[in-house]
Amino acid sequence: MTRNEHFKMIFQVFKDVAPVLTSGILTVVLVSCVLFGIQTYFNFTQGVFSVGATVFQYGHLHRLLAYPFYHKTLAQLILNIIVLAFLSGSVEKGVGTVRFLFLFFLLSTTTGLFYSFVDLMQVDGNHSHAEGLVPVALACVALTTMHTRMTKGFLCGVSFPTMALPWVFLIITTALVPHSVLPCNVIAILVGVMYGKGWLSLMDLSEARAGILEKMMPFRFLRSISGAMFVPASTEERRKTLLPQINPTPGSYPVQAYAPLSSINSADTMGKFYEGWPNSINALSSPTPPISPHPHGHSSAHGFGLTHGHGSAHGLGLSHGHCSEQSFGHSCNHNHSHVQL
Repeated sequence: MTRNEHFKMIFQVFKDVAPVLTSGILTVVLVSCVLFGIQTYFNFTQGVFSVGATVFQYGHLHRLLAYPFYHKTLAQLILNIIVLAFLSGSVEKGVGTVRFLFLFFLLSTTTGLFYSFVDLMQVDGNHSHAEGLVPVALACVALTTMHTRMTKGFLCGVSFPTMALPWVFLIITTALVPHSVLPCNVIAILVGVMYGKGWLSLMDLSEARAGILEKMMPFRFLRSISGAMFVPASTEERRKTLLPQINPTPGSYPVQAYAPLSSINSADTMGKFYEGWPNSINALSSPTPPISPHPHGHSSAHGFGLTHGHGSAHGLGLSHGHCSEQSFGHSCNHNHSHVQL
């Protein structure tokens, strides 16, 4: 295998495994990257947008909206983007881009609010701040497991109960992603379960209202971005976008043509054909055609007659010599015999 073929094979495997880039995921990633560039350029203090007890102590309510996009290091930003793309893409495909963005802010603010309250209740004073996209991604996984009918899930070839998948991802992300706060991730999963049970349905965005919003700016701009899939809010349009109709080219699939009965006009022929094919019963009762006076010539046997030479057997006939069997006839041998007239 050459080096180019090896690279092509790796690229094909990555293309099959990588999730489809959607407009909602792209929007969140771009905002996170822009915020990371701004904080790096102006050298913001660490934890300037993180959530914790300071939300209630100093009234920093704006952190509830900003903390998902805030990352302290570049490694944390890259790993959070990967986790979001793999764990939250199915939610956007299930509800649409507009509702996904609304759901993203709903889950993030609810998780940040609950965690800030829990962090404020700590009596030892050991407060820890949380930020990043991992809590929202885990909440989306919990939400997905509440609406799926699957009882088993597979991860790296290992089978897990579907309800245990959010907790499995909790252990993996907490161990691998830097600056992950375990209590905040646990609260995020619980918030996703609450939303899946319908406890936050009063704050949900309906499909009809989302369909109106996606025709306005800036969602109309997201629809025009090439390279990213914009998932409509309507169920019918979403099905057409995610499951496009396949129109195969003529000749791509083998087909079998049947002769229509309307094309057979003769009354006698109608009795010999059924749905365009020869009727074997009528073929047996039909008179035997006259034998050719040239026994070694080229002839064709229809019915139940005998022929010699190079012939073709149609129907249920037997032929001797070099012949071709096209229907329900028997095999041919290579005997040369004479017919007694």
